[in-house]
Amino acid sequence: MGTPTAATVRDVLKQLDAAKDRVTLHADGHDVPVTNLDKPLWAGAGQRKAVTKRSLLRYLARVSRWMLPHLSDRPLFVTRFPNGINGKSFYQKHWDDPPAFARTVAIYSSQGDADGDYLICENLPTLLWLGQMGSLELHAWYSRTEREPDAVTRGRRFTGSEAALDKSVLNYPDFVVFDLDPYDYSGRESRGAEPELHRRAFNRTRKLALQVREQLESLGLSTWVKTSGRTGLHLYLPIVRDLDFDAARDVAQTIARHALKDRPKDVTLDWSVERRRGKIFFDYNQNSRGKSLAVPYSPRRHATATVSAPVRWKELETIYPTDFTLRTVPDRLEAGGDPWDGILEAKQDLGATLGVGGAA
Repeated sequence: MGTPTAATVRDVLKQLDAAKDRVTLHADGHDVPVTNLDKPLWAGAGQRKAVTKRSLLRYLARVSRWMLPHLSDRPLFVTRFPNGINGKSFYQKHWDDPPAFARTVAIYSSQGDADGDYLICENLPTLLWLGQMGSLELHAWYSRTEREPDAVTRGRRFTGSEAALDKSVLNYPDFVVFDLDPYDYSGRESRGAEPELHRRAFNRTRKLALQVREQLESLGLSTWVKTSGRTGLHLYLPIVRDLDFDAARDVAQTIARHALKDRPKDVTLDWSVERRRGKIFFDYNQNSRGKSLAVPYSPRRHATATVSAPVRWKELETIYPTDFTLRTVPDRLEAGGDPWDGILEAKQDLGATLGVGGAA
């Protein structure tokens, strides 16, 4: 992984600040052409200024030191907003002609019965290129292409068939994840719209997250938490990679059902959006190969330019998702570091703790 030096980041920021509407950025020995730097991607409102592509690229450069470790070795897909969050968007998983500095990995897809090239973002030039392409939301797999240090016996063949992928290291996640998504509506949403962010719903989600943490701590397990950047919270349980995705999902489902039993008025596991109304959707099915949540420090499409921000558990009682934006997060990281620093080294053995058997 190419973590940029502070000097490299300062140089990129200097280039961006000096540029008019376009420039070829020089970063880590590579050239990255960027254009339309003053295009608004998040519209301004009232006294809040618009967030432009220039602002996005400055943000990505400043947080790259902390963001890239969470992207390293992980297949990536993005949500692109070429004309900003109020314009049309589309998902992109495969890339036909990425620049030479961007690494790709071929992975079989049963949907198309073919191999496709996924991007792996492991250096600053790739991150800046994604920003230039309007990739505002970054989503990485929970599993990695590399076997060290805890999956050295797993395969590295990801192409040709579903069976090969099942046997590969990509079928063994680094985390069990818990996606807590409130469907508690404010009453101001337009007809058919998703719930908007508001404090009552977030407070209920916060209480559920703390209960899940307490439950897992009683089993001797530690979890890490981040804001989704929108309305909910994401909890990550780092694990030794001896469970495949099916086994990880079973663990998540058990925890979700326990939460439903304890708080039936607050929690739902229902797939029907209408039946989720007024409750918090505990999505354990996110624990599937190829699914993902927004990566740490990914921008989101909220009007205030929020970021999916790792936080410390002691902060959870007082924070609110709009505290963490493209404007505020770089200063926070530079002052206090990454709350998720060391998450991969904090692997926990669910087999030993819960008696969950690893897949062969």
